[in-house]
Amino acid sequence: QVHLEESGGGLVQPGESLRLACVASRSIVGVVMAWYRQAPGKQRELVAEISRGGITNYLGSVEGRFTIDRDNAYRKVSLEMNNLKPEDTAVYYCNARFQPADAWGQGIQVTVSS
Repeated sequence: QVHLEESGGGLVQPGESLRLACVASRSIVGVVMAWYRQAPGKQRELVAEISRGGITNYLGSVEGRFTIDRDNAYRKVSLEMNNLKPEDTAVYYCNARFQPADAWGQGIQVTVSS
């Protein structure tokens, strides 16, 4: 069973930055990696994803503010979040699209509030 360990969440003020990290317990070579988030009372949504070749895709509302990257050597995917807004407040989940089944992290809280 694959384990994904997330870190880097917390409480910040609007306009500040955070960097989330996710480390997998096995190789992520050839695996699409992604970050999702779920705010209270809302459905989980895809925030960013990165293909095995490094092609990225972002939720429209975070485009230009968030950057996803991966380091296969360290089995790690990160999410750099800049100019954070209160509407970015959510639990963020790391996702790895292994076959035959996805793996998910336990979730990490990000709160943006003044």
